[in-house]
Amino acid sequence: QVQLVESGGGLVQAGGSLKLSCTASGRAFSNYHIGWFRQAPGKGREFVAALRWNGAITVYADSVKGRFTISRDNAKNTSWLQMSSLKPEDTAVYYCAAHSFLKSFTPPVANTYDYWGRGTQVTVSS
Repeated sequence: QVQLVESGGGLVQAGGSLKLSCTASGRAFSNYHIGWFRQAPGKGREFVAALRWNGAITVYADSVKGRFTISRDNAKNTSWLQMSSLKPEDTAVYYCAAHSFLKSFTPPVANTYDYWGRGTQVTVSS
């Protein structure tokens, strides 16, 4: 198993930036593809970005493309989500998730992911 803990959320004005972290413990972090999802109040869980286990492929939702950057450092057991040019509609709880690299890399499919963090709140004020 792998345990995931998100951090770095907070309150920011529109146009600002935040950098979220997802720190893993347990099994080798490099054995997992990583995804970031978000859930706004009253809405379903939405795919944000994903990164293959070796960092070779990144995928972004259209709504964040060009504004968010996903990265990872397997030696540090950490993934990051750098968010820039934030908008009020980016307000949500952000979750990181992981699934085994033995599975096909299917970034937007939430039920592919085996492990989830508890989330970190991001609030963007207008």
